[in-house]
Amino acid sequence: MIKIYHNKNCSKSCNALEVLQHQALDIEVQEYLNDVPTRDQLIELLGQLNLKPLELIRKGESVFQEKFQNLHLTDEQWIDAMLTYPVLIERPIVVKDGVAVIGRPIEKVVKLILAKQ
Repeated sequence: MIKIYHNKNCSKSCNALEVLQHQALDIEVQEYLNDVPTRDQLIELLGQLNLKPLELIRKGESVFQEKFQNLHLTDEQWIDAMLTYPVLIERPIVVKDGVAVIGRPIEKVVKLILAKQ
């Protein structure tokens, strides 16, 4: 099973989903803007991505510019920010066998799905 944290309004996310569907894979789609990950899911994702919370933040989003740009928050506070404003979460995120990638560029998704199990 491959899971994608998907934003249907994002062309990169739609491209990643299309690649997964083209491979006829068993896919779980979580539209994370409407079905926000839990704190535990987000912490697990960060571990699978090997990223700090701030590294998963979309710094170009208006909510980041308006509310967070000049703040120095703890990891827990950044997690809280992503849970409150899921649009801040970088996308798309694809997970396979406990390994996750941010699907930018799309080649990262291709490499993940072609990796041996």
